[in-house]
Amino acid sequence: MTAPRSTHSSFPVQARPIVADLFQPKPRLYWLDFLLSLLVAYGFAAIYLQSPLFSLQQWICWPIAAVALYRVASFMHEIVHFRSGEMRRFRIVWDLLAGIPMLTPSFFYESHNDHHNARHYGTDQDGEYLPLGTGPLRDIATFLIQILLQPIFVTVRFLLAPLTFLHPRLRRWTLERASSFVIDFRYRRRISATAPLRAWAWMDLACSARAWAIFVLCIVGVNDWSRVPLLYALAALSLGLNHLRTLAAHRYLNDGHAVSHETQVFDSTNITGVPVFTELLFPLGMRYHGLHHLFPRMPYHNLGIAHRRLMQSLPSDSPYRDTVYPSWFSVIRELVANSARHSAVADGRRSSVLSKTAS
Repeated sequence: MTAPRSTHSSFPVQARPIVADLFQPKPRLYWLDFLLSLLVAYGFAAIYLQSPLFSLQQWICWPIAAVALYRVASFMHEIVHFRSGEMRRFRIVWDLLAGIPMLTPSFFYESHNDHHNARHYGTDQDGEYLPLGTGPLRDIATFLIQILLQPIFVTVRFLLAPLTFLHPRLRRWTLERASSFVIDFRYRRRISATAPLRAWAWMDLACSARAWAIFVLCIVGVNDWSRVPLLYALAALSLGLNHLRTLAAHRYLNDGHAVSHETQVFDSTNITGVPVFTELLFPLGMRYHGLHHLFPRMPYHNLGIAHRRLMQSLPSDSPYRDTVYPSWFSVIRELVANSARHSAVADGRRSSVLSKTAS
């Protein structure tokens, strides 16, 4: 992985005093944002589901509902970074009103902590990282295909959830291998001795009941079967937005080795331009992903303020400045270029080896 132009160890130390007053979350803002987003999401989703098939009203409500649901789901990222016991009521209410109905329980995202672990970032113990910038272009295409498959996998996983309690080994395998929202499906979650297994079990069964209700209500005639593909389309669009965001969250240049905290920040991005588009694709301050990796516990509502302060106050050779991109498109262009260049180098080496073997 290419190192930043300046890797002085004082970089995080220099940055922290500049933003030291921005680490306290504002609970009222969290509640207001979440509840308003939820109202928009469920309101437009209801209109979308009840509209005549392929009507203009349905086509308009579909993306609005998907974007709002995506924003609601993104609070899961904030929740996983709360300290133990912090904003506990918010987490419970989020799971009851959003996590369970949307089949995205918060405990599925606790594996995110491995992504921020200095020893695990970019390695096989990081389920949210793939070496897309150093692999072939087909890896990027494969990553995007997940958008179409993941809603199906998640639904089937929750439909079968009650069966996972038939044997302790099966339950543990499920928690380790099929209970994390990741992009690297080889990831194996580590279950600590203090894990709240009972709470996870109740959330799992509640999500299972929700998944079964989708189909049972169609079987008994309460809902038309058209609701199933409509829900799939809604989930796929919301998930697609998240995948497009994830594709530009990092440079993905790590080849699987443990790296320093500073290099993690350098491998991440801060996207500052195209305000409306960027805000819709990167809700809750996710456009400042490099800053988030620098200070993971900073609440989303302070990330913009912190970024502006750092850009104004940090030295001109600070690695932080290398994380800034003007748009999502600029990150993707670099990602594709890096992937193509590494593919060309790999092909060249392969051809050289074949030539030597033939001779």
